Amino acid sequence: MESYLKENFGEVKPKNSSEEALQRWRKLCWVVKNPKRRFRFTANLSKRVEARHIQQSNQEKFRVAVLVSQAAIHFIHGITYNPPEEVKAAGFKICADELGSIVEGHNVKKLKVHGGVVGIADKLSTCTIKGITTTEDLLNRRKEVYGINKFTESPAKGFWVFVWEALQDMTLMILIVCAVVSLIVGIATEGWPKGAHDGLGIVASILLVVFVTATSDYKQSLQFKDLDKEKKKITVQVTRDGCRQKISIYDLYAGDVVHLAIGDQVPADGLFISGFSLLINESSLSGESEPVNVNADNPILLSGTKVQDGSCKMLITTVGMRTQWGKLMATLSEGGDDETPLQVKLNGVATIIGKIGLFFAIITFAVLVQGLFLSKIKDGSHFSWSADDAMEILESFAVAVTIVVVAVPEGLPLAVTLSLAFAMKKMMNDKALVRHLAACETMGSATCICSDKTGTLTTNHMTVAKAWVCGEIREVSGSFSGIPGSVAKMLVESIFNNTGGDIVTNKNNETEILGTPTETALLEFGLLLGGDFKEVRESSKLVKVEPFNSTKKRMGVVLELPEGSLWAHCKGASEIILSACDKVIDSTGEGVPLDEASIDNLKDTIEQLANEALRTLCLAYKEVGSDFSADSPVPFEGYTLIGIVGIKDPVRPGVKESVAMCRSAGITVRMVTGDNINTAKAIARECGILTDNGVAIEGPEFRAKSDQELYELIPKLQVIARSSPLDKHTLVKYLRTTFQEVVAVTGDGTNDAPALHEADIGLAMGIAGTERGLLDARTHSTLDACAILYLVAKESADVIILDDNFSTILTVAKWGRSVYINIQKFVQFQLTVNVVALIVNFSSACLTGSAPLTAVQLLWVNMIMDTLGALALATEPPNDDLMKRQPVGRKGNFISNVMWRNIFGQSIYQFIIIWYLQTTGKAAFHLDGPDSDLILNTLIFNSFVFCQVFNEISSREMEKINVFKGILKNYVFVAVLSCTVVFQIIIIEFLGTFANTYPLTLKQWFASVTLGFLGMPIAAAVKMIPVGSK
Repeated sequence: MESYLKENFGEVKPKNSSEEALQRWRKLCWVVKNPKRRFRFTANLSKRVEARHIQQSNQEKFRVAVLVSQAAIHFIHGITYNPPEEVKAAGFKICADELGSIVEGHNVKKLKVHGGVVGIADKLSTCTIKGITTTEDLLNRRKEVYGINKFTESPAKGFWVFVWEALQDMTLMILIVCAVVSLIVGIATEGWPKGAHDGLGIVASILLVVFVTATSDYKQSLQFKDLDKEKKKITVQVTRDGCRQKISIYDLYAGDVVHLAIGDQVPADGLFISGFSLLINESSLSGESEPVNVNADNPILLSGTKVQDGSCKMLITTVGMRTQWGKLMATLSEGGDDETPLQVKLNGVATIIGKIGLFFAIITFAVLVQGLFLSKIKDGSHFSWSADDAMEILESFAVAVTIVVVAVPEGLPLAVTLSLAFAMKKMMNDKALVRHLAACETMGSATCICSDKTGTLTTNHMTVAKAWVCGEIREVSGSFSGIPGSVAKMLVESIFNNTGGDIVTNKNNETEILGTPTETALLEFGLLLGGDFKEVRESSKLVKVEPFNSTKKRMGVVLELPEGSLWAHCKGASEIILSACDKVIDSTGEGVPLDEASIDNLKDTIEQLANEALRTLCLAYKEVGSDFSADSPVPFEGYTLIGIVGIKDPVRPGVKESVAMCRSAGITVRMVTGDNINTAKAIARECGILTDNGVAIEGPEFRAKSDQELYELIPKLQVIARSSPLDKHTLVKYLRTTFQEVVAVTGDGTNDAPALHEADIGLAMGIAGTERGLLDARTHSTLDACAILYLVAKESADVIILDDNFSTILTVAKWGRSVYINIQKFVQFQLTVNVVALIVNFSSACLTGSAPLTAVQLLWVNMIMDTLGALALATEPPNDDLMKRQPVGRKGNFISNVMWRNIFGQSIYQFIIIWYLQTTGKAAFHLDGPDSDLILNTLIFNSFVFCQVFNEISSREMEKINVFKGILKNYVFVAVLSCTVVFQIIIIEFLGTFANTYPLTLKQWFASVTLGFLGMPIAAAVKMIPVGSK
């Protein structure tokens, strides 16, 4: 079975599966009772095709819009615009449709007619510097005129929709027809109410199955609704009332001024106000992969596109469903998430069992009808057919259909969704937000974690601890003095101008430092030196900015000073900046040439700081010639070194213990960082990642290795320092393909996009840093980390670690393993019920001419097995023992030898018990009289159900003997088991007329329960039989 599943249902990956693979497994699943329920949590491929058509249409629209805009250059002059009266009454001078035609139509000429970006801002009653005014009345008027930044979503399904969908089951519909015919024939022949008992029994059973199924599905949908709300909590930085603040992207209005940086998703349509080196990737909207330069000449920014490089301020003009992205998302949201590999595999299992069940059902029906024909021929009444004969054929057909109901485990794929939804809900409480179903499942199989250092293993709370200035290393504490004033001035000028951060005043009139942790540490150091951020920034003009990126590992700016001279400032990785310097500021504050001895001394200084686990950065400057153009790159040679800063980023508490637990769980942790090799080694040793036998290597050396060298190196590799995004991607690719590892990658989402995409599972950390609030520090405050991390992580990662705690990754792995094991338990339990129910009814029909389990009884068994069984076993919480076993990895068989052993052991026992009762039950229980057959069948039914009850308990552990450990902590399991027992008693004792049962004596009850209970020691004995690991 495993090879069949791998061949036909194994093409679906945890993410980025091809459409062919998704289509292929659907075509193979032709034995489906209820497509609406079976495929509820799978991707809607037709909606995805529709979304692709919208993308292609957008691409063509944008192309035509640009051409039309260019062609209209001679005709645009003289055109005037008059806003509608309702827009004027609301206090604005431009309507939403006009704004849409400018932005969506890329109509730069029309934009100029309205006075450019500043003119549009004025007509929107906003300011490009201070943003909108947030009085309630004005916000309400904006909402009425321009709408809200939300796209239309499908309304949530109500309970009765789930009831209707549960009724779409083909076999249940056939049984309803059988019940109706049974009612008509029964009442016609035996009268009311006696003739209606059989039909009403089937109807009542169907309604019970439908309502229990609908209730389970409805509660599951509510869980997903809650999780979707969490996924959508994305914030963006805006300026409102003159203050920088963070708001939800869904609270944006036309007129808002938004700040964007590398990796951010543009939250609504708008216009470029100001910025540097802005490259926008529009592939998500138009499918066009070539990035677009956005600047004052091409100021159009479209919702849903991403900032590939640079930073900017933008003016929001169009929001929500008025944007192309809103229309696209409305369609994509109906496309759903990709199905998980486990869901697909279980659909395969359900298909195989369904085919077997269908075959057995047809044979059973044929045997039962043949038996009736033979008895009629024997009696010589084969030409005389009565209503009773018709009822018997109908009952035989109902039994055959019910065998299909039991045999096709429709709940099997849904059990995965149930278990994943349960796990995802619980993981939210454990501070892990799972964005994709497959991520939880995949994390349980992870064999390797490639981790960032900053913000993952460390706290991401950075401060400048030491600085080398004027020839010596100085401690940075409450003050920093002892250096010439000219050097301090140059340091402040370099720090405050060459930064991606900002120092602003918030609405509480407090000073906030905005930016990445590295930027905030440097800006804080600048304030410590006595600098005034606003004064320094206003005293010069930024001519050119080259933002930091992980490839160049540096940031550079060119300034124009008041007297007209141009100066370049550069900062970045120490050895890279040092290589561009030919002078250094000495103890007197003068720039002196760098000789070989000085360079060696500086390298020793960098190494000394790095060995103290400090992150080192160099700051340098140079004068640039007056012929420098803003279109030219920032020069990178002939610099004068100002100083070296050592930034402290402490290791997170508990990381060392978590890494040790990962190792014992068979998960290898590797660290990939852009830091200096010595800093990386020091941190890795402190975390317990770098061992005596492990290898630490630098990115350039790693890149230079041949395939054969990498094959030999990677198993021992534990640290890559000075890495580029490509290094991380290469490592992940090798681990996944060459070594068949299941790889999890942690990253901030900006530099790590290729690796996150390549990995089996992407983990984002550093989110709590974005939300942490203000840190008091010497009359100013620090807002730690900018919204870039938050937005990018939300966009790129499969799982978001909300508490920044590395140990939470272990919790995710534990829940992932729990999901996998729980589904295995459920499959083991369900296959046992399937095998026994099929064999019992089939063999009995062949040998005795009748089926011991009626349609109503089989429907009840199906509910125990399908819905209630999934609830009980698929929601089992994880235990610490899960992290003491080795991961399943990529090659592990889902239906293992251990499961087959337990299934066959339990099935053989149950079959023997039921066959024994069928053949010798009357004698064993001294049954005689007209009701003896009914009592015996009731005994068989009762024993069979209690076999399942106790087998459910045994299934809690597939290999351990003690199955009672922690059972009382799982309230769902106890509740399901209790309800099953109580309802079984009611069926036997009070619903006999409808369920074809007869009240049992205490002795018979004791015997039934005992026969069921004996399955537990049998299961324990079977677990002692050794089997292979596969």
